[in-house]
Amino acid sequence: MKTESSASDQVQSEKQIQFQKEAQNKRPRKRWAWAVATFFGAGFGKPGPGTWGSVAAVVLWGAAAWGLHLSAAGLLIALAIGIALAVVLGVPAATIVERESGRADPGFVVIDEVAGQWIALVGSPADWRHGLIALVLFRLFDIAKPFPVRRLERLPGGWGIVFDDVAAGLYALVIASLVRIWF
Repeated sequence: MKTESSASDQVQSEKQIQFQKEAQNKRPRKRWAWAVATFFGAGFGKPGPGTWGSVAAVVLWGAAAWGLHLSAAGLLIALAIGIALAVVLGVPAATIVERESGRADPGFVVIDEVAGQWIALVGSPADWRHGLIALVLFRLFDIAKPFPVRRLERLPGGWGIVFDDVAAGLYALVIASLVRIWF
């Protein structure tokens, strides 16, 4: 009698666990997190979603510079605000999307590329050549991940997703600044 009861309890428990898993999968996604993490869909671009995220960041930078006729100081302030928002909103958004997608550092999360790309653009004159130099340098450092960039990927959740690209952006900023000085 006792074994039948415990077998019945175990089956009941397994059904409850299955029900909870199904309920979790049916929960609505946190849309704000998906919008931010994919940079409003840029992360779904194929091939190379990271490159699409970086290109979107450069295009937005150029549109702000030329379309709004921002001065160098105005563009710097706009970039600083954009970088701060990308990091402050990007870390929790990347964490949520990583958890909801069930993937570690999903490729379609590109808010990290946006933050890193904007860092690489700091101080750049608003022209296509400097935008292209910053884009190429950032993508190079983001892909190569020199020390300590790769180590930052080990940080938990969105911290690791975002801060390795922040570091790659800093590398690109330094080299782009040197290029501007010499050329």
